[in-house]
Amino acid sequence: MATRRDTIMMPSQTPMVPWKAPGSDVAQFVDINSAMYRDRTIMINKFIDEEAANEIISIILYMRKEDYKGDISIYFNVPGALLRPTLAIYDLLQQTKQNCEIETVNLGLCAGMASFLAAAGTKGKRSAMPNSRFLLQRTGMDEVFRGQATDIALEVRNVKKSNDRMEYELSQLTGQPVEKIHQDLTRDFYLTSDEAVQYGLIDKVLLPAPLKRAARGQDADLGTFEGDEEQKYQGQDASGGWGSQQAQQRPEKPKNDDDDGPKIMKG
Repeated sequence: MATRRDTIMMPSQTPMVPWKAPGSDVAQFVDINSAMYRDRTIMINKFIDEEAANEIISIILYMRKEDYKGDISIYFNVPGALLRPTLAIYDLLQQTKQNCEIETVNLGLCAGMASFLAAAGTKGKRSAMPNSRFLLQRTGMDEVFRGQATDIALEVRNVKKSNDRMEYELSQLTGQPVEKIHQDLTRDFYLTSDEAVQYGLIDKVLLPAPLKRAARGQDADLGTFEGDEEQKYQGQDASGGWGSQQAQQRPEKPKNDDDDGPKIMKG
């Protein structure tokens, strides 16, 4: 039985890619995240807690120092986020948008406060993939709180204020009334990419180039199989149905009686 060999990998869990510094003739291997940061692109693909929020804030501050007017692209595939750390990222994005444009893209899932961040991009540059999903919900306490009843009541009141603040900001981002958002968020509120456009959470759905009829305030139209123009195959007329091209290109065989049987030498 043949032994299966493990794939040879770099001594790191993060993929390494070649990167050439401006003005340099020699490329060096850097982790893919660092290469993306140099291109002013951020990929957020993990739960956003205090540690992750501090990392994201540090990256944005670095980009602002390098070029405070350069556009920033943020890609999301986030399973969830804590309330207060996400609000800290949101405040920084709002300040950064005063000098540059921020593009946000939902690649697969934006759950909880991640949907809030996806809507915090520059108007007109908030997008999502066709099969991506959004989940809007109110967030409870980040961890179990113990103490006197008065202290627990104060913590609950503080969390409620933060949720109310989030709903107000979400109303400003989407254009929906605060009352409607509050009603929608009483339970888990799922949205497809098309529904997110209708809701005002994003501005468009990214579609493949041949089907690029991005939804802007209306459902995405994927119907490109019907139309008034005649469909053609490789620039040729397709009249006659499928297989007609082969029939037109197939040469006619010359009529020869000798082809009907074995070859016979004639004397």
